[in-house]
Amino acid sequence: MKNPIIKLSSAILLIFLSLLFGRCPAAAAQNNSLNASRTLLDIGVVLDLGTPLGKMSNVSISMALDDFYTTHNSYTTGLNLLWRDSNEDDVDAASMALDLVKNVRVKAIMGPQTSSQAQFVAELGSKALVPILSFSATSPFPSSIQTPYFIRTALSDSSQVKAIAALIKAFGWKEAVPIYEDTPYGNGVIPYLTDALEEVDARVPYRCMLSHLMTDDQIVQELYKLETMQTSVFIVHLLPSLGTRLFFKANEVGMMSQGSVWIITSSLANFLDSMNSTVIQSMQGVLGVRPYFKKSKKVEDFMERWKRKLLIENPYFDKVELNILGLWAYDTVWALAEAVERVGQNSTEIGRLGVSEMGPRLRDAILKTNFKGLSGQFNLPNGQLKPFAFEIVNVIGKGEREIGFWTSIHGLVKKLKISKKTYSISKDNLKPIIWPGESTSVPKGWALPRGNMMRIGVPRTQGFIEFVNVSDHPQTKQPFFAGYSIDFFRAALNFLPYAIGYEFIPFMIYGKSYNALIDQVYFKNLDAVVGDITIVANRTKYVDFTIPYMDSEVTMIVLVKEKKQNAWIFLKPLRLDLWLTTAAAFVFTGVVVWVLEHQINDEFRGPLHNQIGVTLWFAFSTLVFAHRERLVSNGSKFVVIIWVFVVWILSNSYTASLTSLLTVQQLQPEINGIDDLIKNGDYVGYPQGSFVIDFLRTLDFPVSHLKPYATAEEYAEALSSRTVGAIFDETPYLRLFLAMNGNCRKYNMVGPIYKTGGFAFAFPIGSPLAPDISNAILKVKESSTMRRTENGWTQPRTNCSDQTLTAPPNSLNLDIFWILFLITGLASFLALSKFLCKFVYKNRRLLCDSSVPFLQRLKAIARRFNERDISHHTARPNEDLPTAIGHADNSPPIADGETTVLTSDVDAHVQGPQPLDCESVPRRRWDMLYRAWRFRSRYSRLHECS
Repeated sequence: MKNPIIKLSSAILLIFLSLLFGRCPAAAAQNNSLNASRTLLDIGVVLDLGTPLGKMSNVSISMALDDFYTTHNSYTTGLNLLWRDSNEDDVDAASMALDLVKNVRVKAIMGPQTSSQAQFVAELGSKALVPILSFSATSPFPSSIQTPYFIRTALSDSSQVKAIAALIKAFGWKEAVPIYEDTPYGNGVIPYLTDALEEVDARVPYRCMLSHLMTDDQIVQELYKLETMQTSVFIVHLLPSLGTRLFFKANEVGMMSQGSVWIITSSLANFLDSMNSTVIQSMQGVLGVRPYFKKSKKVEDFMERWKRKLLIENPYFDKVELNILGLWAYDTVWALAEAVERVGQNSTEIGRLGVSEMGPRLRDAILKTNFKGLSGQFNLPNGQLKPFAFEIVNVIGKGEREIGFWTSIHGLVKKLKISKKTYSISKDNLKPIIWPGESTSVPKGWALPRGNMMRIGVPRTQGFIEFVNVSDHPQTKQPFFAGYSIDFFRAALNFLPYAIGYEFIPFMIYGKSYNALIDQVYFKNLDAVVGDITIVANRTKYVDFTIPYMDSEVTMIVLVKEKKQNAWIFLKPLRLDLWLTTAAAFVFTGVVVWVLEHQINDEFRGPLHNQIGVTLWFAFSTLVFAHRERLVSNGSKFVVIIWVFVVWILSNSYTASLTSLLTVQQLQPEINGIDDLIKNGDYVGYPQGSFVIDFLRTLDFPVSHLKPYATAEEYAEALSSRTVGAIFDETPYLRLFLAMNGNCRKYNMVGPIYKTGGFAFAFPIGSPLAPDISNAILKVKESSTMRRTENGWTQPRTNCSDQTLTAPPNSLNLDIFWILFLITGLASFLALSKFLCKFVYKNRRLLCDSSVPFLQRLKAIARRFNERDISHHTARPNEDLPTAIGHADNSPPIADGETTVLTSDVDAHVQGPQPLDCESVPRRRWDMLYRAWRFRSRYSRLHECS
């Protein structure tokens, strides 16, 4: 019982404040605010008036009614609020709403307060056509689609899930555990939250559901369950009454320490100002997401008046601060009062439940509401408020601190005034955060269970110990772990920014499959698997793999035999295209040299068959540099120099390739491919316990022809004895096998290569450690650690470089030498073009003489080309005149009746053969012959004519 002095003081204070501000209790204030001339419409109000939210809403609604009709004193309608206290009971709330609809015939109901109460009342309103306006039932259920007369004058909880997911994405967390209450309020948002997290590549490994009926010990048991999990990111969606209990116990058990992440939804974040210091102290480092409203001068004035009125009406009530819910309640009254005025008072009710004729018109009027309220822009496009922005706060010290905002247009931002419409999810867009445990370092989002070490499975096999070697210590009998895979994993751990404790657990593979080891991770008996584990599509359904630390393919190994040499092996160094091109180049070069030398070099003149022979002999003799013909033309010398260089390269390349074919021992596989194995009906070996058996089944091998082998020695024995035709395995193992004891001289890898995912480490699905280890694997590959590890384990132990383990040397083809043929071809073309241009220019008059038939001109040009060029400095001084003026040494005589042209200056046609007649030679011809005579010799036939 309270002290009488305190009671008396409180009563005096209440009377003083009432006189000072001229305010009475809610019901009295409501009646005074309504003008007697107004038509009053009954409006039901169903709230839990004994709760902080109920008292907050009571004051806000009363003040809204006063303010509205003070501002709109000319309105002809008014709201007559009929208050009902549901006492935090869903049944009471439903019965009171039913009474208001059926007996009182209210035109609308404000409330109920909770989402669980709203479910039945919303159904009732839809049947009676009575609008139900709730500013606090924020669960996505019920919805205006299922219950069209339910109008949520607040934001749905589903509108904040993308803001929470943006935080998860910004900090790179891969898992989050929602903690929610087992009510329609808690269950309604979980599907939306799960979908939003999946969109940012985060998963929900577990859902923690609490109840108001749970004791503190039961809550602690749930917390201990969460503590045994690796995930340390928790999303709390609880009402304040249950949420405060959770954080008290989480703080007691030590879960509010460094490394943990706690995110609260708007249900708790809206009431941070109303929580006492003890609760705030237990929530240090918590992040909160809540709807944002601008604290304008109007809002601040209202909050001051609201505090005074709350103190008058509830002098003994605990600390309560006005939040967005109180502003929504205020704006709801304004929206309802405005809609009632537009609709009017004409209404009748029919039916057993009192179906309202005014209800549809009133509902439509409410949905068309659009004004600037205390909470912001107040409009209800889909039967509920449209979100604008969410404020992100950090619980620090005695309260909370704003660290940023989230909007659907800009994402995470420090300030709302942004001109660019770019969406960004970056933690750099937030102010500094103090995390639980007063840490400024961003938690990694997961942690090993307290007091436990990671249990890492390691396969224990009889196979290639270079990768995984599990042996017992001779003295302690404890297992010892070594090998390339083990060393690589340890090196990757050194690149992690944090330390993890682990222990290797050997797992016997003898007679089992590697899939059995994967299953141990899936069933949570192991925390990871380290070893020569191949990434296979089927295994990814049960575990998450890191990126591969070693590439791998599947192929087969077979016996090899020495290949016998062919008698035609001398043709193999060059392919057919190169042979043909080379032969054509020889002929072309010889023809070009003949064209350039024919008029000036006697060695390229004579009978036709002699000229052909000399041309071919000269061309092909360059192959062995045995040509002895003297070249006169500078153009032919230029062509031959280039061609000899090309021939020298070709001959040396041919010699080297032939030497390789003759001297290198060539080994030929006995089996060339899978078709040979199936055709011959051979047995096929595979590594015991490997996925390769599943792969072989897809290649149409009979199951009865598949034989498992465990060690390299068994491989060699099965192949040497021809028990199997081939053994299929992954290339890292086969390379090691070939390097053992000179096996490269006996066996070889052949056939097609089938790609696999490579060797990797396996973790549970969604494990946050997998991406960190993947990043560490990249760093190991880029460092010298990997090279040292490879040199220690996987490098060949024998030298097989003197053996041809694959195909013989490839024949040389035209693709290698085409540039050489292009060079010599261009050289020949340039030299030939120069000669032709000079020859055509010299005989231009003959070519352009239109009085001579074209065919005759061509014959004359051919004869002119066949003549000896006496103007060249290499011409002999004792050549006969007939040769100089008309015939070559062996040119055929001109037939009777045939007309020819002696020179380009001769206009008349001379018939032949005729004896030389000095008188018949024109003077101009005599001048030309005279000049030739002075140049060549004074003992020519021309002297006789003179």
